[in-house]
Amino acid sequence: MRLSRADFPPGFLFGAATSAYQIEGHGAGGAGRTHWDDFAATPGNVAGAADGRIACDHYHRWAADLDLAAAANLDVWRFSASWARVLPEGRGRANPEGLDFYDRLVDGMLARGLKPALTLYHWELPSALADLGGWRNRDIAHWFADYARTLMARIGDRTWSVAPVNEPWCVAWLSHFMGVHAPGLRDIRATARAMHHVLLAHGGAVAAMRALGVRNVGAVCNFEYAAPADATPAAAAAAARYDAIYNLWFLGGIFRGEYPAPALEGLAAHLPEGWQDDLPAIAAPLDWVGVNYYTRKLICAADGPWPGWAEVPGPLEKTQVGWEIFPDGLYHFLNMVHRDYARGLPVLVTENGLAAPDCLSGGQIVDAGRIAYIEAHLGAVRRALAEGVPVAGYIVWSLMDNFEWALGYAPRFGLVHVDFASLRRTPKASYHALAQALARPGEEGR
Repeated sequence: MRLSRADFPPGFLFGAATSAYQIEGHGAGGAGRTHWDDFAATPGNVAGAADGRIACDHYHRWAADLDLAAAANLDVWRFSASWARVLPEGRGRANPEGLDFYDRLVDGMLARGLKPALTLYHWELPSALADLGGWRNRDIAHWFADYARTLMARIGDRTWSVAPVNEPWCVAWLSHFMGVHAPGLRDIRATARAMHHVLLAHGGAVAAMRALGVRNVGAVCNFEYAAPADATPAAAAAAARYDAIYNLWFLGGIFRGEYPAPALEGLAAHLPEGWQDDLPAIAAPLDWVGVNYYTRKLICAADGPWPGWAEVPGPLEKTQVGWEIFPDGLYHFLNMVHRDYARGLPVLVTENGLAAPDCLSGGQIVDAGRIAYIEAHLGAVRRALAEGVPVAGYIVWSLMDNFEWALGYAPRFGLVHVDFASLRRTPKASYHALAQALARPGEEGR
């Protein structure tokens, strides 16, 4: 890797990200059932009929996993907690084993010099709340605030940062309109309500955590660069709708207290009554904003109901999961988020990474493509920094191969290879390259 820590400003942070359901092993430690357990148990929903019951068994192997992160000279461990591990029924009695686990985990990070960057929700809704309508039910904002209070009363004094929800677009649109993720709906009314309620829950959790004195509270949104697939006005309009729904709806709600007009054209009729009155609570002040970025999409107009678009395959090199590699998109979003929304707040790249069919050969994994991907996107970060964008850090997805939701265990995003039969961890070439690039003088690992 040609770039190193010295190529970034003093105090710039590097990290790796994980999420609870994807690595912990949800079948251990008294965790309650989630809608991802239900979704995965339904034939055809998940590749290979995989689930998160064991995953990477991080619940039992967390200490060794933290050692790997520390040895890579990382500064930040971005992780999530499982709502159903903390509150098995989503509300009511807490699970002492779950709270104890996150207590140990945070203390373990601090002992290794890793900053704990917590996300409260990375998609595993307790099944008992799904039975009550889940994200379609306005009451979820109150349930989520109670969960935030329960967990942060235990560990909020030691977290470095916290975000309420990871990638609200995935929680709402991907899961309720496209049906790709749990709960697997394809219903525009459910989608509109989920898109609003997930932001209402965000605002409620921010207020609950502020009341507890929790510091460094932010938001993490995902972004895709939407480009017209051709030069027609119809393609330009379709790409603008895609951008409004994917990128601007959640930013607009969180930072401006408003939703973009191209999205409201199709969603306003399905939003809950009085939704406008919730916008001030949604737009609670924050301390930072996180940008998750992987790819771009080429969009053309399509016949049929709103939103009237279709994706067109692009010409660029693609990852294992078919995503075009387009680092200029990260540069664009860092600038746009800073200029139009965050307005001076620190911006972190909270996820960025490449999926590849990494194979263990002779005890090694040579993943030159991942090294090139990270380096190219770090180049985009440097361009943004040079233009005055206050980018504060870069976090790779992911530390280790894991359960990749509906795609099962085939896509490998990790810096560390996981053999899902033996659960053995093997650092890849990208891990070693990053560790060397991040080493300070006289330091090979912590």
